[in-house]
Amino acid sequence: MEVFEKVESQVRSYCRSWPTVFTTARGSKMSDEAGKEYIDFFAGAGSLNYGHNNPEIKKKLLEYLAEDNVIHTLDTYSTAKREFLKTFDELILQPRGMDYKMMFPGPAGNNAVEGALKLARKYTGRETVISFTNGFHGMTLGALAVTGNSMKRGGAGVPLNNTATMPFDGYMDGQTPDFLWLRTLLEDPGSGLDKPAAVIVETVQGEGGINVASPEWLKGLQEVCHDHDVLLIVDDIQMGCGRTGSYFSFEEAGIKPDIITLSKSLSGIGLPLAVTLMRRELDVWDPGEHNGTFRGFAPAFVTATAALETYWKNDAFAKSVVAQGEWLHEQLEAIVREFPGLGLSTRGRGLARALEFSVAEHADETAAESFKQGLLMETCGAEDEVIKFLPPLNTTQEEFIEGLDKLRAALSIVAEKHAKVPAAV
Repeated sequence: MEVFEKVESQVRSYCRSWPTVFTTARGSKMSDEAGKEYIDFFAGAGSLNYGHNNPEIKKKLLEYLAEDNVIHTLDTYSTAKREFLKTFDELILQPRGMDYKMMFPGPAGNNAVEGALKLARKYTGRETVISFTNGFHGMTLGALAVTGNSMKRGGAGVPLNNTATMPFDGYMDGQTPDFLWLRTLLEDPGSGLDKPAAVIVETVQGEGGINVASPEWLKGLQEVCHDHDVLLIVDDIQMGCGRTGSYFSFEEAGIKPDIITLSKSLSGIGLPLAVTLMRRELDVWDPGEHNGTFRGFAPAFVTATAALETYWKNDAFAKSVVAQGEWLHEQLEAIVREFPGLGLSTRGRGLARALEFSVAEHADETAAESFKQGLLMETCGAEDEVIKFLPPLNTTQEEFIEGLDKLRAALSIVAEKHAKVPAAV
């Protein structure tokens, strides 16, 4: 471990929770250099929806590399890009009646968000973007400005301007009608809110705690946007590519965003790839007005195409995710009942699930004990009070059961540690 401590920056984080050196991975399992095996319910923060080293996807990548095909292309044309664009259009956009253009802004999700924000401001000529409580959209300055977490925002070092924050679905505990505050501000010339260029929203807030927006709330948000000529951006970076069942997480709500961001599992195997999708009429970019050196990573086009052809030619995979998600929800409900002393609750959609703890420290302790048991899980939420489930979407039933057994073992240790001791007589 010494070389990491000596050479790598203090900013490293996941390795502090999982102090081991990983070596190999396949499907929903990882191994470290000591030979210990782990069930992975983290999946690269949602970047490995199809599992580690997916054999069908990896085969296409190895074939591509073995033939000395182009790897780095900027935004020049390539056969790999052509096949990806063609396949995405035929398997994803056309069946959903989506007439969108695709922009490659750079390799990561925050690049897609930055492109979306810049485009919304360019198209409308306005500056303000509305975001929502507990939202997370990335760590670059533009994306951070529409992120809610105070710790993450505090790292910016400069003011984060030209944004306004509104309550996410359920934030006011049902005491205030949805969008009453937002509509009032938009319609009152004395509110102090400049007319926004766009709103940006996650249908399920991943880093924010697996907070789920209802279809009705999302429809209401779209209605507000339409009524006030404001663009609707859906950040589907973590919840897209099938995480909630359908390819896009907003499909169940029946809404049609103006701009969509995708990354994480888009490449299918963990290679960096991000896109910003926009309604055709919004494509008002001048050539080169937004760019990046690694916006044309051909190997990621190859694996992304393979993922689409393997899993998205029909709706069988999406249905399996929904079914597995419902089963996992039932298992988590049972765990809530098994450990009443921890004050647990559960929520989520598809295979994005959560266990919320009444005491935030207990979530962190459970994640640490899970690691000792051989289970990789992350905490999230405003105070890290939530254990987040983002398993690969093709995790087997046996792997789910094994992982949940490890979680129960960890919870038992935490529950016993914090069991109330009877007062002395």
